[in-house]
Amino acid sequence: MIAGISTASLFMRLETKDALPLFDEWNVPQTEVFLTSFCEYEPRFAKAVAPKKGNVAVHSVHTLTTQFEPQLYSAHPRVRQDAFRILDKALKSANAFGARYYTFHGVARIKRTSVEDLERWGLLTAQIAEYCAERGVTLCLENVEWAMYNRPGVFRALKRYCPALKGVLDVKQARVSGNSYEKYLEEMGEDITHVHVCDHTETGKNCLPGQGTFDFDGLFSELKQIGFRGPVLIENYGRDYADLGMLKRAFEYLAEKAYKFS
Repeated sequence: MIAGISTASLFMRLETKDALPLFDEWNVPQTEVFLTSFCEYEPRFAKAVAPKKGNVAVHSVHTLTTQFEPQLYSAHPRVRQDAFRILDKALKSANAFGARYYTFHGVARIKRTSVEDLERWGLLTAQIAEYCAERGVTLCLENVEWAMYNRPGVFRALKRYCPALKGVLDVKQARVSGNSYEKYLEEMGEDITHVHVCDHTETGKNCLPGQGTFDFDGLFSELKQIGFRGPVLIENYGRDYADLGMLKRAFEYLAEKAYKFS
């Protein structure tokens, strides 16, 4: 397994063009690039920033969900068409970074009137996955409390209609959803391509890995049992720590765990 950091952990602290050289300086081997706005979906952005990554491998890209992902499931043809145009740009950006995976949230469950239809969502997800695959990128659904995969069972249901679907395990979102991460890990199993981690205090406040009570030995042990060998990426909010030195130390802590269980 490989420890890494998502550029999302530097949101509102450093821009991506500055985050990647910093990760290279810290000898971070893997990252996920968080594309945060429409201008960053433009391939020219990725082409300009990619040379700055040095020896850091960009495993995956992540977009700001609500900007276009829910619209990929819209019943309105023009809305879907526009959403796919934006997706196409994001995938071209992934290509420019050399990323093979796309961390995806899909439908946002933010309207009380929204109706869950796992068959329809599964069939549309299959179309989205095929569209990504044609562009050399694998679609990876992340468990997120307020999005499509908001509880155990959803991934398995969607997988019936979209066999190519892969998964991203987020331990923070599992906790927020009220379910143990083990339930999501068991469901996604060998389909997990990468993992998002942070730590938390006894009161449930987010903090950097190594500063809280989360059992990282247990997580890495369970990941090893299913044969997982991919990246485990720190994904904290910028407000979760005081200075960049703390983030670096958290990466070093996580890297020791990754080495121990490799």
